[in-house]
Amino acid sequence: MKKIAVIEKIHNDGLELLKKSQGYEYELITDVSEENLIKKLPKFDACTLRVSKLNENILKHCSNLKVISRHGVGYDNVDLDYIKKKNISLLITATANAVAVAEHVMYMMMSISKSINLYDNEVRSGNFKKNASSIETLELYNKEILILGFGRIGKSLIKRCLGLDMNVKIFDPFVSEDVIKKHGGLKVESLDDGLKTCDYLSLHIPLTEKTINMLDYSKLKVMKKTAIIINTSRGGIINEIDLNKAINEKIIFGAGLDVFEKEPVDINNPLLKNKKVLLSPHSATFTNECKSRMSLETTKNIIDFFENKLDKSMIVKI
Repeated sequence: MKKIAVIEKIHNDGLELLKKSQGYEYELITDVSEENLIKKLPKFDACTLRVSKLNENILKHCSNLKVISRHGVGYDNVDLDYIKKKNISLLITATANAVAVAEHVMYMMMSISKSINLYDNEVRSGNFKKNASSIETLELYNKEILILGFGRIGKSLIKRCLGLDMNVKIFDPFVSEDVIKKHGGLKVESLDDGLKTCDYLSLHIPLTEKTINMLDYSKLKVMKKTAIIINTSRGGIINEIDLNKAINEKIIFGAGLDVFEKEPVDINNPLLKNKKVLLSPHSATFTNECKSRMSLETTKNIIDFFENKLDKSMIVKI
């Protein structure tokens, strides 16, 4: 009997799959303090993982652990050096979240472009059309979007952008020009060149030593004054202080952020008071449909791992 730790609650569909599968039993762990995880995890063969951290101090007690199945695609909350040393496999939900994140990007792009929060506030304040004509809004039609990172989410996003008659450029050194062209995009070789001409920038890359603070003030300065940045990937890729400064100085038009350098976001973060910034609490994948898909893929990955049926695209190469 394989013992599975479900660290933090996931959608019931994933738990039902574990219940119905012979040879597996699970325990839900809601207290994710380091002390409790050190106490609880040693008996398990596998675990699911949402946003809690698994560092070496926890993992060194888990001699039975064979696999970690992420409820998502990012894995900066796992000590990669340690699991590589101990030959613990790391899996992701590679296919489950693309649609939900791509739709969230579109929602943010449209909301910011149409200044919908400002319009909404005007109506609720009893002003109706008093100030409406002075609120600046933009169209997406015939505008250029630069997609930074062209994995499954990027490929899902490009379809939606093309449907709105947008021009799509892709910056991803790891994807060939032929693949990008096949999907209707244009590959750019230089990030700086892409930033200079884009009207929208959408980030879909992991947080690494190479990508941390990738977008700082010097990069933001080259962008159009009407440019809008959307980040649904990881906090820390954009320097938040520089972003707030660039928006206040009208270097760019605005931004939509689903992720932050520190989560939960600090209540004193100046971006929270910036009316040109649209915020959501790392929730791009929180649709009913996506929560179901992610829970099923998270638990199915564990079952497939132990039964040698795992799709290789779910495995993180460390």
